Amino acid sequence: MDAMMSTIQQLFIEWGYPGLFISAALAGSIVPFASEIVLVVLIKMGLDPYYSVLWASLGNTVGGMSCYYIGYLGKVEWAEKYFKVKHAKIEKMQKFLQGKGALMGFFGFLPTFGEIIAMTLGFMRSNVILTATSMFVGKLIRYIIIAYFTVFAAHGIAALYSQYFG
Repeated sequence: MDAMMSTIQQLFIEWGYPGLFISAALAGSIVPFASEIVLVVLIKMGLDPYYSVLWASLGNTVGGMSCYYIGYLGKVEWAEKYFKVKHAKIEKMQKFLQGKGALMGFFGFLPTFGEIIAMTLGFMRSNVILTATSMFVGKLIRYIIIAYFTVFAAHGIAALYSQYFG
């Protein structure tokens, strides 16, 4: 399984920005995938960090909104049967999200819980534009942090290392 994931990640890396978008869309959906690796490698290979963050954020939002639409179009029983999301988890999330609304889409970047939040917002028929916008902002901030550490922190660590040990 790891070899297959590595091959798929390598393919997305070879595709550049479109590959990053697709990998992020998969990661944002119910498919377990690590788009962060693709992002880091592409930035290290010289792709523009700003465009990379933008493409990753857009792709991850598309993936997250696919979870929203699974909830919007589906039934709680479908989420249980096909996506292995327990009914009790959805009910608990609905109670938690009650009154907080679409802005909770911001937390769609969280592993596992992000998909459940998005599906629950779909079940609850939250405002699509607010959900997508808040989800995009959360995912954008997450990718900015990853890109920052990829670009700037790595240079700082290398400089410190060479100053004291080089």
